[in-house]
Amino acid sequence: VQLQASGGGLVQAGGSTRLSCAASGNIVRIDGMGWVRQAPGKQRELVAHIQSDGTANYADSVKGRFTISRDNAKKTVYLQMNSLKPEDTAVYYCNAEVLALTESSAFEASRSWGQGTLVTVSS
Repeated sequence: VQLQASGGGLVQAGGSTRLSCAASGNIVRIDGMGWVRQAPGKQRELVAHIQSDGTANYADSVKGRFTISRDNAKKTVYLQMNSLKPEDTAVYYCNAEVLALTESSAFEASRSWGQGTLVTVSS
């Protein structure tokens, strides 16, 4: 299973950007999907998480500004980021709780991670 993240880059404060993360592989089912971020010198923190039924939760610091969504048919999770602040600058990692079929035809549950994408918000 692989997660490929895209989006991000340099954004001005107050601006918007959208991150995408597509899962691929012998996937049987994807349960929760989410985004975490790690700012320079800080610990990784949860940004947003969305369950398979669309139920979402957010870190207090991004509530009302960020929106997480998913397209189950495309096995993709999105993070729409509005009203960006310099403190949102971080590497953003997507993750997914995946049930996959292995080469030996066994089911394997795991949490997969994307490679990280940098979002830099300039003041």
